[in-house]
Amino acid sequence: MDGDVRLLGKDELGACQRLADDRGWGPEEHKWRFLFSVGRVYGVDAGDGEGDGELAGALVCTPYGEDVAAISMVLVAKRFERRGLGGRLMRHAMEAAGTASFCLTATEFGRPLYERLGFRSVGMCTTYTGVSEGPSKRSESQPVAAADMAAVHALDTEVFGADRSQLVEGLPSFCETLRVVRGETGIAGYGGAWRNDDRVVVGPVIAQNAEIALTLVDEVVPEGPVRLDIDHRHPELIDWAGRRGLRPAFTTTIMEFGAPVANDPSRLFLPVAQALG
Repeated sequence: MDGDVRLLGKDELGACQRLADDRGWGPEEHKWRFLFSVGRVYGVDAGDGEGDGELAGALVCTPYGEDVAAISMVLVAKRFERRGLGGRLMRHAMEAAGTASFCLTATEFGRPLYERLGFRSVGMCTTYTGVSEGPSKRSESQPVAAADMAAVHALDTEVFGADRSQLVEGLPSFCETLRVVRGETGIAGYGGAWRNDDRVVVGPVIAQNAEIALTLVDEVVPEGPVRLDIDHRHPELIDWAGRRGLRPAFTTTIMEFGAPVANDPSRLFLPVAQALG
């Protein structure tokens, strides 16, 4: 496979979705549109006569300043697998980003590739799914206001370990629900939920302690099918999921490359999405 790796435009979202379908993934249009808005989507054209505009492979790289970049949506069409295309996409995106650190969440299928490239495991994450009865009747959090966003951004940067300003600025329109807990000294936590195809993903949730985090989860979780991607370092969330009748669906490996990411996992309770760190 010798086609050039190139930057894809938003008008090529459909080609990305067809590639994802080839690997058994859902359309995830809302997520793809957000990834195009905050990250760089790379691809390699198929060029094998199977159809104009089709991709042999694709990848999303979302840099957060010069510190960290998140790698995600690493896809290679079945007919092009085992030709080194995934590694070539990874190396191209990482060189172009030039950040000190990289992070990703790896499936069992993808982990050997990332290990060969030098990524190391730093944690585990289990996805819990099920049907929620809806949010708590408490009202200890409030809908986010425009005046809160500077403080939300500051808390996110402090906890995540890099400036994700473009991502944070997009959360009010990306999330169906986005709420904050206000403490005596300002914003003590924020949490959101967003729709991905036929279910709602609960996240991000960043908070100063587990009590605030659970308050946010209780008050943003909708009624109906839901998903939570829970880091194993947060047993309180695993317990919450079990009490709500959610069950483990699959487990992935949290991986890093380069300098250790200067984040604080103790306050990063749920990611926006595994694709965004």
